[in-house]
Amino acid sequence: MNHQEHLSSLSIGPKTLFSNLDPDALEQHSLSKNMAVRTSHGAIALNTGKFTGRSPEDRFIVKDALTENAVWWGPINKPFDAVAFQKLKKKVCAYLDGKDVYVRDAFAGAHPDYRMNVRVINEYPWSNQFAYNMFLRPSQDELAHFEHEWTIINAPGFLAHPDVDGTRQENFAILDFTDKTILIGGTGYTGEIKKGIFSALNFILPFEKDVLSMHCSANVGKDGDTAIFFGLSGTGKTTLSADPMRKLIGDDEHGWCNDDTIFNFEGGCYAKVIDLSPEKEPDIFNAIKPHAILENVVLNADGSVNFSDTSITQNTRVSYPIDHIENIQPGSLASNPKNIFFLTADAYGVLPPISKLTPAQAAYHFISGYTAKVAGTEEGVTEPKAVFSACFGAPFMPLHPTVYADMLAQKMKAANTNVWLINTGWSGGAYGVGKRMKLSYTRAMITAAMNGHLDAASYTEHQVFGLAMPTAVPGVPSELLNPVSTWKSEEDYDKTALVLAHKFIANFKEFADQASDDVRSAAPRVYSNAR
Repeated sequence: MNHQEHLSSLSIGPKTLFSNLDPDALEQHSLSKNMAVRTSHGAIALNTGKFTGRSPEDRFIVKDALTENAVWWGPINKPFDAVAFQKLKKKVCAYLDGKDVYVRDAFAGAHPDYRMNVRVINEYPWSNQFAYNMFLRPSQDELAHFEHEWTIINAPGFLAHPDVDGTRQENFAILDFTDKTILIGGTGYTGEIKKGIFSALNFILPFEKDVLSMHCSANVGKDGDTAIFFGLSGTGKTTLSADPMRKLIGDDEHGWCNDDTIFNFEGGCYAKVIDLSPEKEPDIFNAIKPHAILENVVLNADGSVNFSDTSITQNTRVSYPIDHIENIQPGSLASNPKNIFFLTADAYGVLPPISKLTPAQAAYHFISGYTAKVAGTEEGVTEPKAVFSACFGAPFMPLHPTVYADMLAQKMKAANTNVWLINTGWSGGAYGVGKRMKLSYTRAMITAAMNGHLDAASYTEHQVFGLAMPTAVPGVPSELLNPVSTWKSEEDYDKTALVLAHKFIANFKEFADQASDDVRSAAPRVYSNAR
């Protein structure tokens, strides 16, 4: 079935059908329609409108015979009626009827055995260019024989009527696993496109293919040693995986399959650019060139980007094809990871900058998925705020978190993988008192873990969290390694550590019934912090 036949089956009669345009043509469409401007970097910059980030409360999954007993239903995975979905899909298609429509065929998943064929139908040219940047790009021969499995219909200009359509408000992102369609409307934020497919893979791969899907970045060293990095926004996942001494596999979404392979889901990167500089993040900075898309940034009069200006949003972004990074892993695949790093930006200043986890602790912290927001990043936040996101990506995980955690534990055990907890947050006190860990120290600790310097190191145990803390790391002041030694008052540190420990325990109650005794035993020891 070709594009025109497929659109006809959806009841879309486009004014003009633009099929698999190259990025130069898409840029010209965006510029000619006054949807974007050219920056001094040669990239284009655009404003995504009302929504400058995802809207998790407006993401739904159609509840039917396939998903009813498989999906982890709740505030994250909210059910949507199957009949209502088909009615809304028909309305979106009617809205697109007679408009210019941009269609792209692409792959999701670098491993040929687990690749998903995706057709993306966009109202706007820059949304289609985003799909070009972020998904894997088929060759001309592959396009000639392309048969899509999933369809994304993306109509930012369509606004739902909640009382009639069953949505929460005018915008929505809905997955139907039976219809194999992702329906997005009312929002121009492009992240909904990539996260929609990620959510689909997070159901299909573990549930149907026995492949672990992961919200992580990954890179590989010259000797073939793979490292993967889990972490929520602001913890340094993209920055730390873009290491000039190692080849980048991918910066956000990966699978780990039974042939001992890690593979990237995407063909591009979607990086935050707040306070970006060539000194701190040279790979990302240098990736901003023609075909890159900057979202919601503020430009100076000369067309240069003011990366520190957050007047539109703190969630300023750039998308670019992965080959904009010079040091990439060919094929975006590598072998089993030797090291896994859980990244957290602990604004309480409690967690050690590096600690080695037991298998039970790894499962506990993976299910917890902790980081913290700091004062000023969100209205009403005046002190550190603990944030827990199961599997470091709960908004995209349709299955129960213990499903992913059990699969991760099995694969780590089989591969004899080391797991480390890295605090890229504060030391010497909570946010506002202490200082954020230097990136150079974090890189030194990660390097020491990856090159084996910490294999024979001596360790001390954290009194509350039970974490094994190395007593020496090359290139890092030893006094930083045990967080209590950086605080002026041990008593204040202990009180704050207990506050955070109780937050961990309260959060884990939701998962305790389905976790093993071994994993539950890895919880903080809230009554055992006497020195």
